[in-house]
Amino acid sequence: MTIVSGVVVANNYYNQPLLAEMASEFEVPEYTISKITVLTQLGYAFGLLMIIPLGDKLFRKRLILIDLVFVFLALLWMAMSKELWMISMASFVIGCTSVIPQLFVPMVADLSNEENRSHNIGMVMSGLLMGILLSRFIGGIVGDIWGWRSIYYGAAVLMLISWIFVYRMLPEMKPNFKGNYSSLMKSVWNLAKSEPILQLASFRGAVSFASLCAVFTTLAFHLEEPPFEVGPSVAGTFGLIGAAGALGAAFVGRLNRVWSRHKIITVSLFILLFSWFFTYFMGNTYLGLVIGIIMIDLGLQSSHIMNQSDYFAIKTPATSRLNTVYMVTYFIGGSFGSWLAAQAWGFAGWTGVCTVGASFAVLGLVSHLLLAKKVNKLSVTFEAQK
Repeated sequence: MTIVSGVVVANNYYNQPLLAEMASEFEVPEYTISKITVLTQLGYAFGLLMIIPLGDKLFRKRLILIDLVFVFLALLWMAMSKELWMISMASFVIGCTSVIPQLFVPMVADLSNEENRSHNIGMVMSGLLMGILLSRFIGGIVGDIWGWRSIYYGAAVLMLISWIFVYRMLPEMKPNFKGNYSSLMKSVWNLAKSEPILQLASFRGAVSFASLCAVFTTLAFHLEEPPFEVGPSVAGTFGLIGAAGALGAAFVGRLNRVWSRHKIITVSLFILLFSWFFTYFMGNTYLGLVIGIIMIDLGLQSSHIMNQSDYFAIKTPATSRLNTVYMVTYFIGGSFGSWLAAQAWGFAGWTGVCTVGASFAVLGLVSHLLLAKKVNKLSVTFEAQK
């Protein structure tokens, strides 16, 4: 599940180091082509909302196998698209169908006991984040050598290989919801309205992911300019650098045995905010960008794992629906961060991008410090009433 999560989620991020190359081919401004990233993330949010709740209603293995077929077709569409509107639509469909990792995470939560849940979720989420980060590196390298379309043909082949391994190795789990699709979606909304821990975790996750997306959506544009003046392969390399942060966050589940979730989230959000000091004040040096990217990824991933451990501790069998609420909010936040950063780049360049990213980090930290303890007390009262 860890490996397939990384391979599938990578489909959403191959485009980021290649945006400048796409803009050149289609002869459009950089801020126009950046809409592809926004559409991919909005597609992912849409897929999370419409597909992930089905993990509680249908046999998850069958659902995953069917979804992989649609991912394969969407990637081929992207690779063969000749018009900008076709690439935009294909990007949305790729995002919509590449939600399989979020079917894995509830499976891991269901199969784990309380003691190992954070560690196991952290393992799968680290695979997911490694896929996000390495996809930027691989996409940049492959795009430089063979052109941006080649990476999507390669990704389609990986989906076929993933289908074979899922078919042969993934355990089947019985559904736990017997109502119709309409009542299933109503239950998602009811969870979103009634669970304060889920609400706060979703907000923290959304603004934190928006902070990260701000830098990665515009990094290729920043590196094209002086003093760097480099292409997509170097922009993609920063995804590989960020993998160091992801690997560090893989151990956060073990740290939960010593520190509380509240403390780990606090430290993680401080790291996320402090990363923007390097990204802005040393943003015209490779050293500053490297330190900033590592810290952004470490802070985001660590808080993300703890957010999920927080709401998976809620006593309910609706784990897929809990994950739907969180992840839909998470990727809406990411798409908004990408869009706002693209606008900021057009108006104020790298300074505008850093202002956007740091502002989102501040929102996450302040909301956590002001509300987390109150929300935990409220949740205890709510559980007692239930």
